[in-house]
Amino acid sequence: MKQRLLLFACIITILIISSCKIVRFVVYNFADVKDYEKFPERMLQASPNPFIFYSKTSQVFPQSITYNGKTDRLNKFLSEENTLAFMVIRNDTVLYENYFHDKDETTIVPSFSMAKSFTSALIGCAIADGLIQSVEEPVTNYIPELKKNGFDKVKIKHVLQMTTGLKFNENYINPFGEVASFYYGQKLRKRVLKLKLAYEPGTKFEYKSGNTELLGLVLERALKGKTITAYLQEKIWTPLQMEFDASWSIDQAKNGLEKTFCCINARARDFAKFGKLYLNKGNYNGKQLIPADWVEQSTHADQTEGGSSFYKYQWWLEKNGDYRAQGFLGQYIYVCPKKNIIIVKLSKNEGENIWWSDVFKTIINAL
Repeated sequence: MKQRLLLFACIITILIISSCKIVRFVVYNFADVKDYEKFPERMLQASPNPFIFYSKTSQVFPQSITYNGKTDRLNKFLSEENTLAFMVIRNDTVLYENYFHDKDETTIVPSFSMAKSFTSALIGCAIADGLIQSVEEPVTNYIPELKKNGFDKVKIKHVLQMTTGLKFNENYINPFGEVASFYYGQKLRKRVLKLKLAYEPGTKFEYKSGNTELLGLVLERALKGKTITAYLQEKIWTPLQMEFDASWSIDQAKNGLEKTFCCINARARDFAKFGKLYLNKGNYNGKQLIPADWVEQSTHADQTEGGSSFYKYQWWLEKNGDYRAQGFLGQYIYVCPKKNIIIVKLSKNEGENIWWSDVFKTIINAL
C-alpha cells in the first residue's frame, strides 16, 4: 500500500514539475473574480475625456422584485445572489447603480466569456477595414498550418457561430482538459495549432471556447504586427470614451497572445458602454465604430449551416429580440432594443437556481 501511495505521489510530482499549467491550476484552483491579478496583461487606456452616463432622474425605479414566487427588496436579492455590481441604463440615463460586498464603481471584474462578444466586434471591424475579406473565408487563409488538421473546410462564419465541429473539452475543473490548458497555459498559439475536429463543420452548434481563441489567432494574423489589445483600444476603447483603464489578459508576458475567449478586465460602467454601442447599432456620437450590418447580423439568429436559434456571432439571443454577452461566474451585458435598456451585472458567482435573463426581463417589464 505504501509503495502504491509513493508511486502515485511521484507521478503527481512529475506532472506538476513538468507542467506550468498544472502548477497554476493547483495553486489557483478555480477561476474567480481576482484572476486579473494572476495573469500577465496588456493595458487599455481610459479616455482623457470620458463619457459619463446621466444621473438617475426623478423616475421611480422598482425597489422590490418577485422571482420564483418570492418577493424581496431588490438590493437584498442582488446581494444575497453574490452580485458585485448592477446597473440599469435607459436613454443614457442611469436608473439604478449599486455595488455590493464592499465593491464600488472602481472595482475591476474579469469579463470571462463576455470577451467573446468584444472579439466578435473586432472581427467585424477587421472586415470593415479590409484586413479580413469575409466570414465566408476559410480560417486557413490566415492559419495555413491548420490545413493538415482538416480546417480548410472551417469558415470564419463557422467559428463565430460555434459550428466548427471542434474537438474541445469545455470543462474548467479538469486540469488536463483543453479549456484549462487555454486558460492556465502559456502557449496559446501552439495550442490553437493543435486543435482537431470531431465532426463535419457547419452541421451543429456546440459552445466551445476554443473557437473564440481560434478567432483570436485569425485576428492577430490579420493585424500583421498590431496586438489585439491595441486594435481594441483604437476601434472601441478610445472612441467610446471609456472612463477607466482596463486590461486584456494574455498567455505570457513576452509576446503574449490575448485570451480572446475570456479575460477583459474592466469596470461595470465601461462594460455598459459596450452594450450602448450595440444598442445604437455600432454608432457612437455619429461615428460608425462597428458596421451597422455587423451588429444586425450578430444579434439575429441564423440557423443555416448548423447555426442556433439562441446564439449568433458570440452573442446569446433571446426570443423577444433582446441579446446578451455572458461570462462565467455571472457576468452579463444585457441589451433590450425595444425599450432602449442596458443592464450590466457583475458577480463573484452565478447564484443558485437563478436564470438571470428572466430577472432582467422582470425588471425591464416593470419600467
